[in-house]
Amino acid sequence: MSDQQSRRKFIHNALAAGTALPAAACLGPATTRAAEPRSANEKLNLAVIGVSGRGGANLAGVASENICVLCDVDAQHMAPVAKQYPQAATYSDLRRVMDRNDLDGVVVSTPDHTHSVAVTAALRKGLAVYCEKPLVHCVFEADYIGKLAGETACATQMGNQIHNHPSGNYRRVVETIRAGVLGAVQRVHIWMAGVGHFKEGTRVEQADVPPGLNYDAWLGPAPYRPYHPSHLHFHWRYWWDFGGGQLADFWCHYADLPFWALELDQPTAVHAVGRKGHDGDNDVPRSMQVDYWFAERGTRPAVHLTWYHGGPMPPGAEAYDKNAAVLFEGRQGRLLADYTTHQVFMDDGSAAPVVAPSIPDSVGHHREWIEAAKRGDPDTTCNFRYGALLTAAGLLGNVSYRAGQTKLHWNATALHAANCPAADPFIRSTYRNGWELA
Repeated sequence: MSDQQSRRKFIHNALAAGTALPAAACLGPATTRAAEPRSANEKLNLAVIGVSGRGGANLAGVASENICVLCDVDAQHMAPVAKQYPQAATYSDLRRVMDRNDLDGVVVSTPDHTHSVAVTAALRKGLAVYCEKPLVHCVFEADYIGKLAGETACATQMGNQIHNHPSGNYRRVVETIRAGVLGAVQRVHIWMAGVGHFKEGTRVEQADVPPGLNYDAWLGPAPYRPYHPSHLHFHWRYWWDFGGGQLADFWCHYADLPFWALELDQPTAVHAVGRKGHDGDNDVPRSMQVDYWFAERGTRPAVHLTWYHGGPMPPGAEAYDKNAAVLFEGRQGRLLADYTTHQVFMDDGSAAPVVAPSIPDSVGHHREWIEAAKRGDPDTTCNFRYGALLTAAGLLGNVSYRAGQTKLHWNATALHAANCPAADPFIRSTYRNGWELA
């Protein structure tokens, strides 16, 4: 029996016996349904936290299961969804969801700053967890949750759905890169045009909270700020208290491809430059260029990856006529990809070799998580160990920018850049009383 299987059996038997276990284990009280085995045909009892926007899409993705809890801070968003699921209990505070012991899993689709509170509480109760990208709001949380997920038998999935897009495009790119068609890849570029929905906002001392909004629960662990409509429900992404701008919003979708294909680990150095380019008080820059350096991995060479958004682009990018793309540069050729297409350009002008598919087709991003939860299997394709690694790298770009646009010499083990003490306050968030991590 494998160590993983042994651990799952240990957790199951301990829960059944009511045995006390270490706080770091993925354990809940003996009444937690997640401790019980599930057949493939039995429906999971799920709580969905955040039911509008991405939450609505994720709810649709798990609608085959028993939706027994709905949670949203906004009563106006909750009302129509609650009518669709009249059997579901409703809450406006995610902490109350975690008081229940009849759940198998939780789907988290809240703003970034509340992800970790919900995720850690669910993992410690032994629940399967699906969480929107980016997995967390700060680098410390990525390390914390990545380790916690690695210690548990919980099925987890981060919601970067392009990884399992029905086209299978990312799979074909990974197969091509790993087959050595391009030769050794040492340079990667990722670029995006600016987001058109960037909304400028101005901080105010006081504004009226709309009826039906549990604003305290929406703030969650973030520092108290008077309510202002520029914060929610979508534009929270452009304030450091709640989000991480375009880099945090899209990094996991695009950087997933080079991380997967090249098996990247934590970067050894990160350098971000950017500019706001707007008149509002929004914290985040409208445009950025972030350089990442990754060390050699076994026989794989070191990699220099650059992210661009909001204007900056790599030299020659205009020739590809892509508003957003990933470009791999190898010793023998280049590969250009977006979400659903890719093209290979061999340096000698020859046709690219055909690579036979080897990565199995996806059953669907949500379905993969559901099936894993029923098996008690933590090894989904976008599990939290991988999601934490991917998210942390992206967030380090924001740390570099906030620390004075300084190049960080990064020690992932210590969560510290020895050359830049100014980065420390941006590596770990602070939490309001009552909203600390479990």
